[in-house]
Amino acid sequence: MSKRLIGPHKSSFSHSHTLRLSHGYHPRMNVAKSGYRVFSANSTTACTELAKKITERLGVELGKSVVYQESNRETRVDVKESVRGQDIFIIQTIPRDVNTAIMELLVMAYALKTSCAKNIIGVIPYFPYSKQCKMRKRGSIVCKLLASMLAKAGLTHIITMDLHQKEIQGFFSFPVDNLRASPFLLQYIQEEIPDYRNAIIVAKSPSAAKRAQSYAERLRLGLAVMHGEAQCSESDMADGRHSPPSVRNTTGHPGLELPLMMAKEKPPITVVGDVGGRIAIIVDDIIDDVEDFVAAAEILKERGAYKIYIMATHGLLSADAPRLIEESAIDEVVVTNTVPHEVQKLQCPKIKTVDVSMILAEAIRRIHNGESMAYLFRNITVDD
Repeated sequence: MSKRLIGPHKSSFSHSHTLRLSHGYHPRMNVAKSGYRVFSANSTTACTELAKKITERLGVELGKSVVYQESNRETRVDVKESVRGQDIFIIQTIPRDVNTAIMELLVMAYALKTSCAKNIIGVIPYFPYSKQCKMRKRGSIVCKLLASMLAKAGLTHIITMDLHQKEIQGFFSFPVDNLRASPFLLQYIQEEIPDYRNAIIVAKSPSAAKRAQSYAERLRLGLAVMHGEAQCSESDMADGRHSPPSVRNTTGHPGLELPLMMAKEKPPITVVGDVGGRIAIIVDDIIDDVEDFVAAAEILKERGAYKIYIMATHGLLSADAPRLIEESAIDEVVVTNTVPHEVQKLQCPKIKTVDVSMILAEAIRRIHNGESMAYLFRNITVDD
């Protein structure tokens, strides 16, 4: 009897039944494996607005989960539905409490990983710690540390927007789609700024010249670059230490003596380009501490610009930024909704928002369906 059961003469019914069991066939299971879920890892209501807009565009419901802080500030995540075998997208917008948001993302990713999710894709429009992507004195490259933490937690892919430095993508061991907000900001300039043909694109520092040039070329406008003592470069910040010593040490071997370097002295503020009688549009990727932007606006006013616009992807607008903008010569600050800033808009009517949920939703749909992402990067240059 045992030979009939396992031998070549067993019935066709038992053979097909065995195949179904061995391949895990089940109609409902196949449907589940082909699906995807979208979750929000934020515990604050203001940060879930972008996730709601994305799910509305996708025509899906936001995944059922609970993210909250214990009384001792520990992060707890409870996923309320099955995610086995599915593509999971975690939308995480970064509020002022950056470190809490990072922990929420890590804990949720790990919870989904241990719940047997097939792929875990992080949708992080503003990638935190992106300014700490270079070695400074005895510091560390925190952005690379965060990339390693996300991989260890279980993320297999990331969708982000306008990384502070595009080289950050090399820190990750999995794919990164770095979307661009420039098409939305360019559309705002063309549709919402009267007489934009009389505008000039301004880079508030030489390091921002490439981005400004890209905007100027596509709008067929002129370009101006600001340079001088009003700018403060991250690499020039003094930390109170002098290592190696600034004086030459003559006690060592003569062959080891190095030539003394001349100290940097920034020239007076200079605007390379004619802004007189023009609308000045300053473009950048992040606007956080606005002192530099306020100072740049005052200089441009002195040079004859009659309107000042600031265009940036990520509007962090920390501390007293809304008040400083309201009291400055800046006429309007335009940012996207990658970072929640509704409170800042109530404090300063000059702040305007451009919705980028459309491109994020399309990126989610294309990744899940295995479609090319090239369409989202059409007419996009490396310098954007």
